[in-house]
Amino acid sequence: MRTNPQMQNTASRISGMPAFVPQAAGHFTAHRQRNAVSACDWTPGRGRRQDNAVYDGPRRAVVHTMQAVSPSSSSTSTQKLKTDRSDALMRDAATVMPGGVSSPVRAFRSVGGSPIVFESTKGSKIVDVDGNTYIDYVLSFGPSVVGSANDEVIEAVTAQARKGLTFGAPCELENQLAHAIIDAVPSVEMVRFVNSGTEACFSAARLMRAYTRREKIVKMTGCYHGHGDSFLVSAGSGVATLGLSDSPGVLSSVAAKTLTVPYNNIDAIREVFRQHGSEIAGVFLEPVVGNAGLIPPTREYLQELRQITRQHGALLLFDEVMTGFRIGYSCAQGYFDVMPDLTTLGKVIGGGYPVGAYAGPREIMEMVAPAGPVYQAGTLSGSPVGMAAGLKTLEILRRPGTYEYLDRITKRLAEGLLQAARENGHAVCGGSLYSMWGMFFTEGPVNNFEDAKKSDTAKFQKFHRGMLERGVYLAPSQFEAGFTSLAHSEDDVERTVEAAREVLRGIAP
Repeated sequence: MRTNPQMQNTASRISGMPAFVPQAAGHFTAHRQRNAVSACDWTPGRGRRQDNAVYDGPRRAVVHTMQAVSPSSSSTSTQKLKTDRSDALMRDAATVMPGGVSSPVRAFRSVGGSPIVFESTKGSKIVDVDGNTYIDYVLSFGPSVVGSANDEVIEAVTAQARKGLTFGAPCELENQLAHAIIDAVPSVEMVRFVNSGTEACFSAARLMRAYTRREKIVKMTGCYHGHGDSFLVSAGSGVATLGLSDSPGVLSSVAAKTLTVPYNNIDAIREVFRQHGSEIAGVFLEPVVGNAGLIPPTREYLQELRQITRQHGALLLFDEVMTGFRIGYSCAQGYFDVMPDLTTLGKVIGGGYPVGAYAGPREIMEMVAPAGPVYQAGTLSGSPVGMAAGLKTLEILRRPGTYEYLDRITKRLAEGLLQAARENGHAVCGGSLYSMWGMFFTEGPVNNFEDAKKSDTAKFQKFHRGMLERGVYLAPSQFEAGFTSLAHSEDDVERTVEAAREVLRGIAP
């Protein structure tokens, strides 16, 4: 998880904006153009896929036996969580790691209580060190789209591990995964592998500046691009405000090169380019925001953003670390039919291993060393084990019916949660896009981070705890997207919705 510091401190960050409005049923509509290609239609070679067979759930297409992880019973009755071992491990962790964690969101600061320490995971389930089993909607914050510890992925990784864990040299699997990404993602002709989404983003920022010979970068409030210095900035009160450091240790001279404007507000984009157009190297954004909860764009916003950047000679980058291969096989850019100049990827392409990538047209990417002068390197980049996991994951996702199944199961989950909340008098809004979903405790609609901050976070805290006690693991923050996988079943969804209904019945509206 690339934890967004703006989600940790929700002081004034963003102004209101028009954007995509979720339907009452909870499913976001894409507003496709007539000639837009469905994200489900893309396969290697960019031909349309004929989905003659429909993926029929985890039992049929994805092996995920639960030998190591015993699923809890179908009952959703409240249980007192046994957390003695988790509590002891977290007390020890706090003595050897800052805050006791390796990434801030894991500390449960947004929901209270002590973090849960996990021991094993399989399919749609995750088990903690005290033996509690949960239906998992975090999925390591995104990578496990085919189900956690998928048997086929484990077999591919094991076969490669026997040959070697790392070479520090080229391997054939790099070629294969690069070809798979190029065939899938419409705007990509070349790929450079790195080890995280953060590394992909700050490397792409360097490339963007070198290619355009300009220094300033525009980012959107509520979008998160890792903890690179250029991106740790917060928005001011103006439409286009020079960045101020959001973290001690970031040089003011670096932050000043980042211009921050509201997400989904095309007028703000026009204004920032009117003021700084000749200095702007490019624009970074999550095409669908996931690090503030699930907030989709309007297609018109992305289209106009593409047009404005081209008019001013600036590059457009889609950060698809989260959306990549979760919103269709051709990612968000294929789904919305808007092609960026650069793309960053991560999470799914590593199949559970630390793999990231930045990619784009040959003309731009050949500026990266050793083909060009823009230096970037990494000892473990292109790790053969990570490449094997990513390749097998993408192979599974290419099978007929997978995205249709993900869309159906996730839509049912989101609609069920929203209905359960409304039946009990709670103001909520949200929706889903393929295997990503979100629910905000506010009347909504939530079109931006400013709207998201209106959510009742105290209510979410109670909801989160109640769901834990009923065997459902959600991200420990109101401001995080949720995820499903091919291993999630209809039964998982039914049990989750019933658990939510019980929890919400006990929380005052």
